[in-house]
Amino acid sequence: MSLTPPFTKEGAEAKVKKAQDLWNTQDPKKISAAYTPACIWRNRDVFFTGTAAIEEFLTKKWEKEKNYRLRKELFAFTDNKIAVQFWYEYQDAHDGMKWKRCYGLEDWTFADDGRMRKRQMSANDVEIRPSERWFSGNVDVNSVLIGEKHW
Repeated sequence: MSLTPPFTKEGAEAKVKKAQDLWNTQDPKKISAAYTPACIWRNRDVFFTGTAAIEEFLTKKWEKEKNYRLRKELFAFTDNKIAVQFWYEYQDAHDGMKWKRCYGLEDWTFADDGRMRKRQMSANDVEIRPSERWFSGNVDVNSVLIGEKHW
């Protein structure tokens, strides 16, 4: 199974889970290596280009988003593109450490070597009570049943 384009269903699913696991490391340098040097990003309302900007963005992200846990699922794919649905939970260090869940979609375009050359993300955050968390403790994020009302 290949993690480079053109993608098969199995390859696209594996690529999504590899990205999930990489992001859950919260290591901006490690994560930025998965993108081309001129990768184009849109993250919500922020636009930027390049791995140095990606590292800076992710560093700031995790200064705010504490106890971050992410789940990504394949939504659709073509030869060199993958669409992803995701959910993550975090405590907002800029908002009294309230628990929040982010619901979002991403579209990814890949270079021939398998690194991402474009990433666009749209998402919304919802405040949740600690008792509403899905990804608490040592739970495997892949084992959590996420019902249709959250898709």
